[in-house]
Amino acid sequence: MNTSSSTGRTAKALRSAALAVLLTAGALTAAPGARAEPARTETPVASTSGVTGVTETAVRLKAPLPVSFGARPAACDWLSYLRYRSADGPAAPADADRVLVAQPGILEGAGAFDSVARNTVARAAEQGLHIEFWALDRRSNCLEDHTGVDSGDQHAAVDYYYRGRQVGGRAFAGFVGNERLGWMARLGVEQTVRDQYTLLTAELPDQRVRERKVLCGGHSLGGVVTGYFATADFDGDRTTTADAGYRQCAGYFALDTTVSTSLGDLSGSIPDDTNLPDVGLGYGVVQAGLDSGLLPRSLSAPVLLNPGTMTLLAIAGIGATRDPDGEADLPSYLPSGLNIEATNRFLFSRDAAAFVTGTPAVKDFRLTNAAVLGALMDDNSVPLAFLQSSVGFFDGGPVVDKSFPVANGGTPQPGLFGTAYKAIPDRPHGPLYTWRDYDRVGDPDDPGRRSADGTPFTDAGKEVTALGELARSLAEQPLDFTEQYFPTKLVTDLEMAGSPQVKRLVAHPEGLTAKPVLTVLAGDGLLAGRIPADLHPLVADGYQHLDVLTAAPVQNNGRPEPVSTALTAFARDPR
Repeated sequence: MNTSSSTGRTAKALRSAALAVLLTAGALTAAPGARAEPARTETPVASTSGVTGVTETAVRLKAPLPVSFGARPAACDWLSYLRYRSADGPAAPADADRVLVAQPGILEGAGAFDSVARNTVARAAEQGLHIEFWALDRRSNCLEDHTGVDSGDQHAAVDYYYRGRQVGGRAFAGFVGNERLGWMARLGVEQTVRDQYTLLTAELPDQRVRERKVLCGGHSLGGVVTGYFATADFDGDRTTTADAGYRQCAGYFALDTTVSTSLGDLSGSIPDDTNLPDVGLGYGVVQAGLDSGLLPRSLSAPVLLNPGTMTLLAIAGIGATRDPDGEADLPSYLPSGLNIEATNRFLFSRDAAAFVTGTPAVKDFRLTNAAVLGALMDDNSVPLAFLQSSVGFFDGGPVVDKSFPVANGGTPQPGLFGTAYKAIPDRPHGPLYTWRDYDRVGDPDDPGRRSADGTPFTDAGKEVTALGELARSLAEQPLDFTEQYFPTKLVTDLEMAGSPQVKRLVAHPEGLTAKPVLTVLAGDGLLAGRIPADLHPLVADGYQHLDVLTAAPVQNNGRPEPVSTALTAFARDPR
C-alpha cells in the first residue's frame, strides 16, 4: 500500500469537506408520516424560450430515503427532474425514440440543462426523431426556497431572502445551517446512483426498454457519477446483470467531462486549498466527521460559493430577463454584510488594491441589468472557470485589464481560473455600461477591445451563448440552475475512490466500456490543453465549461449549435 498516496487522497477529501461552512439556521421538519399523497406529480412549465415545439414539465417522484438517514424535510423524500420532449411526440416516455438522462455537475441543478435540452429535442424533431431529455436534480436541492425568485421582482426577492420581508404572505425560513443537515451526511455517490436507478425503473419499468432507449450521461462531475452508475449493482447479486447500471443504458454521453470513476480529468475544478494538514485519516474518520457535524455536510465557502450568494445569480437573472437594457440598481440595493461585500469584491475588483480597499466598488459603476449578469457569468469577467460562459462583452465605455485574482497574459491557469483574458469597466460614476450580446461581437460597430498587451479580449468565434437565454434559465426554471446545498459526502466519496468502502461500489467495472460513449468537450473548458485523444471527442471550439449546456441554437458562424447536434446524431445511432 502506498501510504503517502493514501494520505494525500484522504487530506484532499478532508480539504473538500472543510470547504463547507456553517450557514444560518433554517427550519427542518420531521421525516414524513403516513399521510396519503400522490406518488408522482408532473407540472407544466411555462417558458419564454425562443426554441419552440418543446414541452417542458417538472416531475416529482415519491422515493423515501432509508430510516437510517434520520430526520429531514418532507420534500427530501422526493426525486425531481425536468422533462423535455417534442410537443408533437408521444406522451409516454416508453414510446419516445430515445430518452437522454443527464446528471448535473458540482454546484449545479437541473435548470442548467435548459438550453441544451431544448436545442437537442428541437433539433431531433426537425429530423423526425422524437426524443426526451431528462435533467436530473440532486435530492439535496429539496432545501431550496424559490419564492423570492418566483416573484419575478428583484427588489421583492432581495427583501425576501436578505431582509426578512414576506412574498405572498410567506416568510423565508433562512438558509439552512450545518446543524440541520445531518441527513446529508450519508448522501454520497451510492445514494446518488441509487436515486437515478429508482427514477429510471419507476418511469420506464421495462428493463428492455431502458437498455434499448436510454442514454445516460452528465456534465462535469455528472460524468463521474455516470461512471459509477454504469458500474453499479442494484440488487446485491453481482451474478445477475439485468439490474446492473450499464444494463439500463444504450450508451453514455459526457459534456465537458469523461464517463469514468475518477476525478482526475476534472482536477482544478473544485477549490480545495484550505491548508488542512495531511493527517492520514481514513474513510471511516471522514464519515464520522460528517455524521457528527464536525465536518460540514454541504460544500460551500465563507464567501461566493454558499446559498446566500448563489441565490444572487438567479436574482440577477430576473433583471436581465425583465429589463436587460435598464440601468441596474441591484448592486446598491443589496444589503451590506461580509458575505455579499467580499463576494462583490472578489468578482469585481480590478486589482488587489481594489479588493483590499473596496474602491471602486461595483455599485460605483453604472451598469445595465444585462451587464450585471454578464459581469457575474462571462468568461472575460468572472474568474472561476466552472461559472464561466461566453455571453458577449462589456460595451458603452472603456475597459481595462482585470488583474485580480490572476493577471492576464501570464502562465495559463489550469482548471480553476480558466484561460480567457479578463476585463473590467474603467470609469466609475461615468457612462452607462451596456452588454454586447454574443451575436453582436465582431459586428461593424464593435470597438474590438484589447488588453494592454494588444491581445483582443474576445472575438466572434469565442462567443456562443445568448445572455437572455442564460438569464431565463437562471430566473424562470422551477428547479434551480445553481445548487445551494451540494452534499460534501459526494465529493469526499469520489476523492477517496481507492478506499474499500467506495471501491465496492464498482461492482461491474466492465460497465464503463460496455456501451458506446459520446464525449463532447469545451474547447476552452476544464480539459483545455489536455483533451484525451483516445476518447475521440467532439471539441466545441471557443466553448467554456458551462457553454456546453447554455449555447445558443445558432452560432456566429451561422451553423447549428454543435453540442445539441452531436447529441441528436448520437441519439439517432449510438454505435
